[in-house]
Amino acid sequence: MFSLIHNRNKFDLANSRLYDQNTFYNGFIKDLNNCHENLIIESPFITSKRMRILLPILAKLRRRGIEIIVNTRDPAEHNGDYQDQALEAIHELQALDITVLYTAGHHRKLAIIDKRIVWEGSLNILSFNDSCEIMRRIVSIVAAKQLLSFTKLNKYL
Repeated sequence: MFSLIHNRNKFDLANSRLYDQNTFYNGFIKDLNNCHENLIIESPFITSKRMRILLPILAKLRRRGIEIIVNTRDPAEHNGDYQDQALEAIHELQALDITVLYTAGHHRKLAIIDKRIVWEGSLNILSFNDSCEIMRRIVSIVAAKQLLSFTKLNKYL
């Protein structure tokens, strides 16, 4: 009498959860520790303070063979100390064989883990310090695929 139609091209926001600046990193780091294949992070700014926390985790992922891509602004778009911090962090990332891409005028803040977990919102993942932010975590292969296609980052995986 009734039939259930399952559309594989849609995702349900019921499979998402909101985080703020106080809860984001605990959830994000848990996802990083459970990463099995690949990680993409888009963050326009990179600071030494945040990298001191995340670099050891990223190094552990690389030792496990996880492919990592970071998309950020060209450091030349930053001034003074921000430029110096970005250059130093990029050097450290590249030393771990992490692919670093530059996008002019970049301002997206997102991460895609194993092509199935999406984090997106207002928080600069590689530079956050003390502002009021929001991030949404979505568990969805469809959402991840859509975002990879939209950002054209799918060509790097």
